Amino acid sequence: MLGLAEELGNVSLACKYLGYCRDTFYRYKELFAEGGEEALGEMSRKKPNVKNRIEQEIEKRVVSFAIEHSAFGQTRASNELKKEGVFISPSVVFAAFGYATI
Repeated sequence: MLGLAEELGNVSLACKYLGYCRDTFYRYKELFAEGGEEALGEMSRKKPNVKNRIEQEIEKRVVSFAIEHSAFGQTRASNELKKEGVFISPSVVFAAFGYATI
């Protein structure tokens, strides 16, 4: 892509031919300038998967509570845990139990 843009003398036209936006062109150009072809090869298209994890002791408490009170749903479990001083939302209760079973 960089070579075609240089050959044509027109970044917009090169991007149009190859189906890339100009932002991508300039990102690639910057990567190439910093690290050459190796930098382009190491580039990943996958976005980083950052998970919000809870503290391990809270996760253990949620899992043990869920095992003790298996009939409780995530909302009731959250409310009962709040009474014990563990402030955690129902969705996090659900997620914590899911993390533990994986």
